Amino acid sequence: MGRKSIGAYPDNWHEIAERVKSEANWRCVRCDHPHEVATGYVLTVHHLDLDPRNCRWWNLAALCQRCHLRIQAKVVMERPWLFEHSDWFKPFAAGYYAFHLRLPDDRESVLIMMDELLKLDRA
Repeated sequence: MGRKSIGAYPDNWHEIAERVKSEANWRCVRCDHPHEVATGYVLTVHHLDLDPRNCRWWNLAALCQRCHLRIQAKVVMERPWLFEHSDWFKPFAAGYYAFHLRLPDDRESVLIMMDELLKLDRA
């Protein structure tokens, strides 16, 4: 059975999703394709840990529907990773690690510590 979302979306989900898409310049963070409904590249926001209540920046990825469907069952935040993360995914993974290590997980702090955080997962 595939992984499924848990919990309920916050009341202001529409505003959160709009902000995430705007911060990504209305482009998919994985394939860089712009939001184009007519061509099937509809930009969505994916909760990487599948918890709609968790709206931390590192858990929300602006993905086109195609990329969203490709990674939905493949990205499992809590599992150990055997290989280096893809470039698009590194900041999200680093934020996740920072949060669970009780380190500052704001975007600026995570980007500064990103290399060190990603090495911790591989240790």
